[in-house]
Amino acid sequence: MTHESSASPLIFGGAAQSPRAALPVLPPLALYIHIPWCVRKCPYCDFNSHTASPVLPEEDYVDALLADLDQDLHTVYGRELSSIFFGGGTPSLFSAEALGRLLKGVEQRIPFARDIEITLEANPGTFEQEKFVAYRALGINRLSIGIQSFQEEKLKALGRIHNGDEAVRAAGMARQAGFDNFNLDLMHGLPDQSLDDALGDLRQAIALKPTHLSWYQLTLEPNTVFWNQPPTLPEDDTLWDIQEAGQALLAEQGYAQYEVSAYAQADRAARHNLNYWSFGDFIGIGAGAHGKLSHPDGRIVRTWKTRLPKDYLNPAKSFKAGEKALTNEELPFEFLMNALRLTAGVESRLYPERTGLSLESLAEGRSEAEQSGLLQVEPSRLAATERGQLFLNDLLQTFLS
Repeated sequence: MTHESSASPLIFGGAAQSPRAALPVLPPLALYIHIPWCVRKCPYCDFNSHTASPVLPEEDYVDALLADLDQDLHTVYGRELSSIFFGGGTPSLFSAEALGRLLKGVEQRIPFARDIEITLEANPGTFEQEKFVAYRALGINRLSIGIQSFQEEKLKALGRIHNGDEAVRAAGMARQAGFDNFNLDLMHGLPDQSLDDALGDLRQAIALKPTHLSWYQLTLEPNTVFWNQPPTLPEDDTLWDIQEAGQALLAEQGYAQYEVSAYAQADRAARHNLNYWSFGDFIGIGAGAHGKLSHPDGRIVRTWKTRLPKDYLNPAKSFKAGEKALTNEELPFEFLMNALRLTAGVESRLYPERTGLSLESLAEGRSEAEQSGLLQVEPSRLAATERGQLFLNDLLQTFLS
């Protein structure tokens, strides 16, 4: 949804906003690279992913990605990359040779921070020890492995191509390949799942000693097989029991929750995602990729790329499908819907630094949210209370009223 700019004072949380200031410091810059192919499309997945042909157009796609990046370079001149994230789809379908050529091309265009975090999404069914050793040698230093469950019947219901044993082996292979920092992606609230089933999955994941766990509830999204043919999901009481017991288990095992569905060992939170949730900047390249870039004059622009791989690879078509400069009216919600997902929130000073708007513009909505027990009463931070985390949509609506 888009909104037209207005010449009259903009209202947010019931208070007129001051004009937007130029940004004194630009936020950290990240790069998101979308590789849209999968072995098979899962019935719950609403991401831009497409079933792979027997031979992937690796060379052509890498050429397109670099050409896409070239078109965005003028917007980030003089900045360096703090993180790179290969998402999909299943990026681990690409060879180490293709990813190596891509990373080399990126670094020739934008300098890498000395401690850059480079994450690759992978699925257990695509693990090959030799390939993952080669990935690590390229400088990829973090993996995100899509497990979802270790139980055969649950994996089958989810349409996954791996089994439980392959999931367990994948974590071991990641470590043997030299990855000392990896995430396991796990779902709960699966079809016909009991509390014991869910905790069994979680205990198995913890036993593999990942540095990070993404643990989130299955939701039925439009334009998916599950949306049109809904499976039988657990009752609300069971879902609540799973959430409470799972969070307690994760905390007991040293995984601190730092975002709605993200848990990490000490100092192992995903830097790429932290940048995203704290309203940092990111270039998005690849079919359907989204980006968000700030400019010194205060403009903040969201972009999105051509969605279908065949169109993205067509030289006659543009990489960019659209872009939109965020208005003063949209910025507060855009900032808060990310920042308030973090359990600790963000320092209040980050709001004017990243938006160019004054803290005073949030005053009325902030006061209402504090009085309703959804926002912490802490002038130096913008952070949801435990209740606010549970009712995040209600908290955000407070600021839209």
